Amino acid sequence: MSRPLTCAIAILCSTLTFAGAAEPDGPRLPEPDPARLARLRDLKSNEGITLGKANVVGDFNDTARKFELHKNGPQGRDYSIKMVWMPDRQRPIFCGANHGVPHRLNDVWEFDLPSLTWNLLYAPDNNRDYTGLGKDPSDVEFKDGIFITRRGGPAIIGHTWWGITYDPKLKALLFMNTWVTERKKAAALLGGDPGKLDPGPPFWAFYPETRRWEFIKSTPPAPTAPFGGMLEYVPDLGGSIWHVNNWQMQQTWLFDSTTRAWKPLKPNGGGKEFELQSPEPEQVSYYDPKRKLVIVQRQTSTFHFDPAANQWRKVLTREKGSEEVPHAHDAFSPMYHHPSSGHGLLLDYKTNTLWAYNPDAIKWTKLKPAGDPMPDGAKRLVYVDPVQDVLVVIKGTTVWAYRYSAP
Repeated sequence: MSRPLTCAIAILCSTLTFAGAAEPDGPRLPEPDPARLARLRDLKSNEGITLGKANVVGDFNDTARKFELHKNGPQGRDYSIKMVWMPDRQRPIFCGANHGVPHRLNDVWEFDLPSLTWNLLYAPDNNRDYTGLGKDPSDVEFKDGIFITRRGGPAIIGHTWWGITYDPKLKALLFMNTWVTERKKAAALLGGDPGKLDPGPPFWAFYPETRRWEFIKSTPPAPTAPFGGMLEYVPDLGGSIWHVNNWQMQQTWLFDSTTRAWKPLKPNGGGKEFELQSPEPEQVSYYDPKRKLVIVQRQTSTFHFDPAANQWRKVLTREKGSEEVPHAHDAFSPMYHHPSSGHGLLLDYKTNTLWAYNPDAIKWTKLKPAGDPMPDGAKRLVYVDPVQDVLVVIKGTTVWAYRYSAP
């Protein structure tokens, strides 16, 4: 089947399924613009196009309006730039806090490309500060060892780094929500007993269908939650891997969402081999379903994790400043799988450079998109839309799409 026909069918199906559909307890999304969908369909290989300004819809509360979320959408947030594709909803989902300015919020969003719409799934609770519960903690309860808002959201909200993923069995976003909040002081402030703090990792789920957060309690054994870790759903393992390789934790763990239990995988037999062959924190990653590999880029090194062999392998490394590979970091270089080519696509915000990774050749290629110029800046959000077969770059409400084809 030809690419234009395939894309046309995919766009039609997506439109019929989602556009204009009433969201549970939320607004109706705008109808897609047929002319815009035609422009998407007709995109040529290596061509980018500016699609226009996104709509921003949702039940906006006072906190959302104070920070003009109803005008600008979520925008990229320092170390929170990862978007996660939801196959059942055929949209990406986004959450995560800024470093502190202009806000630290626990809101959740999804983006619908056919209707060009940001949809607020969970309006933010009160704004938090860097180490505490913010100027107004009146919406926070200390209950069963955790800090939770009266609406059920996480009262402590961290960066996502690369620590979010989507579990299609749970139909939930999973988030290792670790942050530096002084929890003992916060518990005492709320009249609680600091000795009753939950000892497990700060692991949360968000269910887009019902628009609710849930804290997932862990029983031992369970991982620790250092900053900058990687959370990635791996179908072959029936769950999500949480990976950190530094002095705080040297392990890859598996979370089984059926049993809601953690298991240490002990790849490479652990020890020195694991330390040398697996990525350190603040990496970016994606799962490749054809090759059944997790692909990771961390600074100028590339890694593969083989779930069947339970093995990490550093497959490529170059010196800093090399022009052969991108410099990757979870604060400025989102990376995603591109299903139709089988390659990975990475955008380096600092150089505004787009790269493609061929896992068979173990080779990176710098791309030079034709067509409309790609938006720049550090507050962008990026994802790959497998239905429309495009990489999408969103700056505020400006939306740009790019069609990649493997050479």
